[in-house]
Amino acid sequence: QVRLVESGGGLVQYGGSLRLSCAASGGIFSIDTMGWYRQAPGKRRELVATSTSGGSSNYADSVKGRFSISRDNTKNTVYLQMNSLKPDDTAVYYCNAYSVCYSGAYYCDNNDYWGQGTQVTVSS
Repeated sequence: QVRLVESGGGLVQYGGSLRLSCAASGGIFSIDTMGWYRQAPGKRRELVATSTSGGSSNYADSVKGRFSISRDNTKNTVYLQMNSLKPDDTAVYYCNAYSVCYSGAYYCDNNDYWGQGTQVTVSS
């Protein structure tokens, strides 16, 4: 069973930086797409950034130039470096993995997997 474990959230002042990490486990050989989403109170969950196994990245307009997503495919881990943080970035950040291929099974699914979420709070 695929499990995603996030870390790195916390409280930071306006203009500060945080780095989120998400490690996937569960007999995984590879993951097609890994990414980050966030949900602020009273708002819908929204995409922050995604990264494909082929090296393509996609960012929400609101974070372009401030956030950077990266992956370590040998560790099935994705990172989100967040700089120049603003109060509007305050949210629960969720790690996502889509389409997992399993070691030794020659099988890939088309499922979405989610972490438990990590709180990021930016004070003004």
